Amino acid sequence: MVSRVIPVDPFDLVIFGGTGDLARRKILPGLYRRFLAGQMPPDSRIIGAARADLNDDSFRATVAEALAEFVPVALREPANVAAFLDRVGYVSIDAKGTGGWSDLKLRMRPNVVRAFYFSVAPALFGDLAERLHDHGIADAWSRIVVEKPFGRDLATARALNETLAKHFTEQQIYRIDHYLGKETVQNLMAVRFANILFEPLWKAQYIDHVQITVAETVDVDGRGAYYDKSGAMRDMVQNHMMQLLCLIAMEPPYHFDPDAVRDEKLKVIRALDPVTPEDIVRGQYLAGKGPDGARTGSYVEHSETPASTTESYIALKVNISNWRWKGTPFYLRTGKRLRARTSEIAITFKEPPHSIFDDAKGWRENVLVIRLQPNEGMNLMVMIKEPGPGGMRLMQVPLDMTFADALGAGAEEVPDAYERLIMDVIRGNQTLFMRGDEVEAAWAWADPVIQGWESRGDRPQGYDAGSSGPEDALMLMHRDGRRWREIKE
Repeated sequence: MVSRVIPVDPFDLVIFGGTGDLARRKILPGLYRRFLAGQMPPDSRIIGAARADLNDDSFRATVAEALAEFVPVALREPANVAAFLDRVGYVSIDAKGTGGWSDLKLRMRPNVVRAFYFSVAPALFGDLAERLHDHGIADAWSRIVVEKPFGRDLATARALNETLAKHFTEQQIYRIDHYLGKETVQNLMAVRFANILFEPLWKAQYIDHVQITVAETVDVDGRGAYYDKSGAMRDMVQNHMMQLLCLIAMEPPYHFDPDAVRDEKLKVIRALDPVTPEDIVRGQYLAGKGPDGARTGSYVEHSETPASTTESYIALKVNISNWRWKGTPFYLRTGKRLRARTSEIAITFKEPPHSIFDDAKGWRENVLVIRLQPNEGMNLMVMIKEPGPGGMRLMQVPLDMTFADALGAGAEEVPDAYERLIMDVIRGNQTLFMRGDEVEAAWAWADPVIQGWESRGDRPQGYDAGSSGPEDALMLMHRDGRRWREIKE
């Protein structure tokens, strides 16, 4: 089954930071795949912009190297690569100065969509916005794409929003969170709001609890200086996991409209209860062994900060005070250097009020599991009779829907999150992008949590590399008579 390609208008897309890692790994390969899918009109252009002293030809060579590294060989027919590179150009630019801006202005064409991707450090966002405005490069129909982090607390997030608002309207600002571009995340909305099967049960009366897990096997080696100023709470919970929680918990919007969806997400954030210290577990990975048996360093070694108190793991119990969710806890956990790389949402329904099967063994819950990575898809755990003549013995089995299998698509045919989100920018669709008041509300909830452990001087608990996290995280669930789902591929 091949997905229907929705065309977009011709565009000029400028990628500030076009020689950087994100552009090489995600943005440029994603654009190439959209080109192969026929979604890039013939007169569309991609312009890289960075400090490096390159010209069109040398930048095209850099793009070709990125495609060779990050696009499957089956998709890299020379004629297709050459045709894509013909649409690529480059401008050497000084984000804080005057160099290159007049050249960039000359490259801009009238009567096409103008989009500017800020794939740079957040400290440069204001400079880029100001110069695009002052040099007359951005017009009233232009769009800017802003990568996270959107501040590191409420004060800096407000300052960033105010800076961008001086030069662009909220309708022109696209705060990108690649998690929201995943096929499974969008299907979560379809499952909830397009099927009468689930929506009547989507409330505290029937749902026992919700688990959201984002587990990574990688460490922070090479990113220690950045991560020590961030930690798992700022890096993952305040943005990615908050957005997932909102999509699960929000009320049905009146229409699948950008502001209608974001209005409902904002209501969820504002209904979040403060998190008490006993509902927080922070951890740091210890030294361990990699797959090849060689020693791997601890978080402190990678952070380059002796006695660092930054968390590489965090687990939280979160409650929402509204009519739909009062009494149903949401358990969030994320961490580095864990047993397996996996991201999933698990909605555990309550057991039947009375079991007629006295000899039933095992768990009796129905669990809807939404897998974000790897192998995007969903499965619903249901109880059936165990085959054989041994009486009425129950067992739990999954009703599985892996997207690649169910839709008849290979892994290379499922669009990457960045592909979808960039095309949404060109179309002017902000549904999957965060609004400024959403970002500020999320920080208003997260700031007291962070300030609390900083003021108490709490230290994270050590956990073994390659494990499922700190022991105290298990107790966070056990004391409520629940257990975490196993972290596995």
